[in-house]
Amino acid sequence: VQLQASGGGLVQAGASLRLSCAASGRTFSRYNLGWFRQVPGKGREFVSAINWSGSSTYYADSVKDRFTISRDSAKNSVYLQMNSLKPEDTAIYYCAAARNELAHTTGKYDYWGQGTQVTVSS
Repeated sequence: VQLQASGGGLVQAGASLRLSCAASGRTFSRYNLGWFRQVPGKGREFVSAINWSGSSTYYADSVKDRFTISRDSAKNSVYLQMNSLKPEDTAIYYCAAARNELAHTTGKYDYWGQGTQVTVSS
């Protein structure tokens, strides 16, 4: 599975962005998918995850009620709708795929995209 994230950009606080992650690979629909983010000098932080069928989702407390994860298996894509963005949401956002678990730890993910920069100005 190869992942390609896009949709990042520079926005003001309170704005919205929608990140997309396109995947290649015929077994994409069987993978659990996640979004993580990272700022310089810190480890990769869990943001959200969705299971292979789309029936279960997880969110970090810091983004709950503001971000929404979804997937479209027909398009081999996963999305992260980010509303009410805050300066502390500034980071590089990565999508990832996990074969076995719907997890919030980086070690459970098998494939990673290249990341897309999100910058929120105050």
